[in-house]
Amino acid sequence: MIPASCKRGDKIKMFTLALIGRPNVGKSSLFNRLVGRKLAIVHERPGVTRDFTQAQAYYGDMPFYILDTPGLADPETSAAHPELAKNMQLQSEAAIDGSDMVAFVVDGIAGITSFDREIAKFLHKKNKPIIVLINKSDSKKAQITEYDVFALGFQTVISVSAEHNLGMDALYEAIQPHLIFEEEEVAKDRPLKLAIMGRPNVGKSTLVNALIGEERLLTADMPGVTRDSVSLSWEHNGQKFELIDTAGIRRKAKVQDAVEQLAVESAKRTLQFAEMVVLVIDATIPIDEQLEKQDLALAQQVVEEGRGLILALNKVDKINHLPELMDHIRNQLNYQLAQVRDVPMVAISALNGHNLEEMLNKILNLNNLWNYRVPTAKLNDWLSFMLEKHPAPAVSGRRIRIKYMTQVKTRPPTFALFCTKASDLPASYIRYLSNGLRDDFNMPGVPIRFIVKGIKNPYLD
Repeated sequence: MIPASCKRGDKIKMFTLALIGRPNVGKSSLFNRLVGRKLAIVHERPGVTRDFTQAQAYYGDMPFYILDTPGLADPETSAAHPELAKNMQLQSEAAIDGSDMVAFVVDGIAGITSFDREIAKFLHKKNKPIIVLINKSDSKKAQITEYDVFALGFQTVISVSAEHNLGMDALYEAIQPHLIFEEEEVAKDRPLKLAIMGRPNVGKSTLVNALIGEERLLTADMPGVTRDSVSLSWEHNGQKFELIDTAGIRRKAKVQDAVEQLAVESAKRTLQFAEMVVLVIDATIPIDEQLEKQDLALAQQVVEEGRGLILALNKVDKINHLPELMDHIRNQLNYQLAQVRDVPMVAISALNGHNLEEMLNKILNLNNLWNYRVPTAKLNDWLSFMLEKHPAPAVSGRRIRIKYMTQVKTRPPTFALFCTKASDLPASYIRYLSNGLRDDFNMPGVPIRFIVKGIKNPYLD
């Protein structure tokens, strides 16, 4: 499965849930409960809500929209106030058409009425995921159960109480697989922030000069020439860049000069603002000294910050053992940086301009993957396959049940995993899923993050 590139500038529509039902079944109470404050007027008199209202709700830190509707007018209201009934119908239909999922609310005390059955027929004609909520189900006067409601022909039926906050966990579980999360819109002309980092005297400034085509930065055959992090605007083949050249970073024990200490701190802070990072390594250093602890520590920092990492092996025009050297570095990286396998690597000569175009292509490809979103339906099909191949482990005799997952953000790709006993899910199993995502969705070298969230185990009730 190879993902299409997610275009910069795309905006993801936030998931929207519409509350539909006849008047006075508790839609506005449920709306207020979900958004966490009293926005909609609630009264025992039917028909108080006349327009549909939208507000943002949250499941943990995950936002989505709720639409409260006036409800579909029953025959009695239609006969007494035909114009009002018509407007209520139009408002409710507009809410349905603008939503991603519909929650059909019925009254657990009044039971299923003939008009509820008419609404059910109407909703079956809509091409929307639909769940049925039995409100007021905790009342001693409640007349129906979930089994009674299945006769309406919907697969998902949940008993809730908007007044007493019951059944909300089950409601969230039902909508979670469908959630799509809104992301900050990235303007198409926004420059890609590219940081050039590495040890002193590996050719970082020479590389920046070669990219922009002018001797903009001071270079010399000695370490420590660059001190401040220097930002330069540059454009290549229509893609705007913000190039950031940084001071060389040595092991902390070797940094004695106060100015150098400040320069190193400035370089490390650059990671907070960069998107892609090119880690430059000097190919002329003896092979047993390549990828010293300092290089690996810097690569680790890039990954922990969630930035895209590209390895540039510089000065390859001065060596004659390139294939051996690249194999050695590849093995070192995959062993020492196992959480981000197959980091893109390119052999270059900044001085001669060799392979710079290939390096830029790898940067842009990695940036596309860094911005990529996996569709929720495809993601959960993949999860079912991974669980079947290797189920989650058991803890204290009870197997951890992973219910579903969704991608909550990009830059880097971040996934929420919902399961029982969330705190007991081993890191090794998360690595199994992370490596599977990387392999099956063709995301080599991309940092992948997981957020493990707990859900109630229905088998423990």
